[in-house]
Amino acid sequence: MHILVTNDDGILAPGIGLLAQACQRVAQVTVVAPDREQSGTSHSLTMHRPLRPTRRHDGSIQIDGTPTDCVLLALGGLVPDEVDFVFSGVNHGPNMGEDVLYSGTVAAAMEAVTLGVPGIAISYAGSDPEILLGYEERVSALVRQIVETEFPPNMLLNINLPECSAHEVKGIQVAKLGSRFFSESLTRMQDPRGRDVYWIGGGEITWTGAGDTDHRAVADQCIAITPLHMDLTSYPLLDTVRSWDLDR
Repeated sequence: MHILVTNDDGILAPGIGLLAQACQRVAQVTVVAPDREQSGTSHSLTMHRPLRPTRRHDGSIQIDGTPTDCVLLALGGLVPDEVDFVFSGVNHGPNMGEDVLYSGTVAAAMEAVTLGVPGIAISYAGSDPEILLGYEERVSALVRQIVETEFPPNMLLNINLPECSAHEVKGIQVAKLGSRFFSESLTRMQDPRGRDVYWIGGGEITWTGAGDTDHRAVADQCIAITPLHMDLTSYPLLDTVRSWDLDR
């Protein structure tokens, strides 16, 4: 069994070290990750310049590109051995609800699925790296369970660890995506020349959704596992659109 590990926080982030160690308990592991922070890059590819893989002293490979670049290069030939699973993370911060549309962590798992390899994204809802590092046993148990599962095509898993310490986790919940709304997430400032500049990020987050959603599970100190489907087609809307007079 061979697992590819990547992330969007950069190859030096504590979370990817934890994930690689957890995966090494059950399989051969190759780490291919961005050389720097790539959060929020979603499924972007680097197409305006060449990419430069660099092998590090520990055998891992860093790439001056996005998480999607890393998976594409790794599965496209950078890693000569066949890869059975791609694990992305552990992200420093949650990826719940609409976050999956922006997250480089989730995008890396999605890229794996498009290339025919099961993808799993794992994120930690807190910000304390010391607490995160205590999750190695939990993550290892999840990895062991996942690699024993036969994945259907076009599916991936999005996993969020709660902010509490590992021994305070109250269980695992299979959850739907919730929904979040950012307020005051755009900040206007001025540069030294008096020109307007804008920062995107921050602000207040409001979560909505029923009790079986990912954000509720994490708030209840549970690990949330959300199966995602790559097919974005709205099947109930197909007949409605077919009924339109499109030749008018």
